[in-house]
Amino acid sequence: MAKKKAFALRINEDMLKAIEKWASDEFRSTNGQIEWMLMQALKDAKREPKKNNDE
Repeated sequence: MAKKKAFALRINEDMLKAIEKWASDEFRSTNGQIEWMLMQALKDAKREPKKNNDE
């Protein structure tokens, strides 16, 4: 599994509430939902990270 790095994220309160609701609907944590959303955006832009052979 890839290493994870923590960082602070400033986000609009209404946006966060919408993400929390979406995460709940998908049975994910808020953090997991944000990671999923970011990965989807990377895939759509054809910029997804290269897979590590250790995974």
